[in-house]
Amino acid sequence: IVVLTLLFYLLTVQPSKRVLRSAGPRHSSLKIVGSVILPVKVYVKLNHNSPRILCLTNHLRNLELIDPIFQWNGPGGGLSSENSSVQISPTGTLILRDFNLSGVYTCSIVYKLTARQPDKNLVIKYLIYGKLPIQVSSECHHVKMQRGGLQNEIFFTFSVASLDREKHNKLCQQSACDATHRLNKAKRLIERFFKQQVEVSRKRSEPLPEIYYIEGTLQMVWVDRCYPGYGMNAVVHPDCPECC
Repeated sequence: IVVLTLLFYLLTVQPSKRVLRSAGPRHSSLKIVGSVILPVKVYVKLNHNSPRILCLTNHLRNLELIDPIFQWNGPGGGLSSENSSVQISPTGTLILRDFNLSGVYTCSIVYKLTARQPDKNLVIKYLIYGKLPIQVSSECHHVKMQRGGLQNEIFFTFSVASLDREKHNKLCQQSACDATHRLNKAKRLIERFFKQQVEVSRKRSEPLPEIYYIEGTLQMVWVDRCYPGYGMNAVVHPDCPECC
C-alpha cells in the first residue's frame, strides 16, 4: 500500500456539517447463501461484523428440514458460540464479530426431509476474505503566514493499494502484474501529476486558482504488510487460502 499525504492551499474555507448516509441495505440485514457447485466468496471489512452467512443453499431454503444439525469450521478449527467472536444461531446462521481471520469456512448440515428417510449430509464451503477499506481523510488548519496574515491549508491523506484481480492477471504479462511493479507505476504517475501542477502554475499569467497544490508537500509512505485477505488468489494458490 502506498500512503500519500497531500497538502493544498485554500483561500477561504467555510465550515460544513458532515452527514453520514447508508449506501444501500444495512450490512447486518445481508444474508449470504451457500452453493454446492462452487465455494461462495464473501468479503468482510477487517474488524467489522460479517453479514449473516447461512448454512443453507437456495434449494434447501425452500424445503422443510427435520432435525437439522449444523456444524461450522474455520481456518482455526471448529467454531462455537462460546467464542465471543463467533455467533451461530439455532438455525445455523453464522456471524463473525470483529473479523480478522481470512480463509476457508465450511458448514456441514445433517437433516431429513421426512421422518422415515435416512439422514442426508451436505457440506457447504465459503471463502471469506478480509478487506481493508481505502480510507480518505482531510483536515483544515489555520496557518499564520509572515506578512500574509492567516491562511487556510487543507491536508489530504489517501492510499493506493495493489490488489490481485484474476481478470487482470489474464490480460497482462506476469512481470506487469507484480504488486510492487504496479505500486511503483502508481507512485510515478502520482508524482508526475503534482510536478506538472507546479510547472503549469509557474507558467500561468493569471492569478492562482482558489485551491492549488503547494510545491514540496507531497509525501509518500510505503506500508509493506500482508493484511488478512490480501494477496490471496484461488488461481495462483488453490491449495493455500491463507497464503499472502
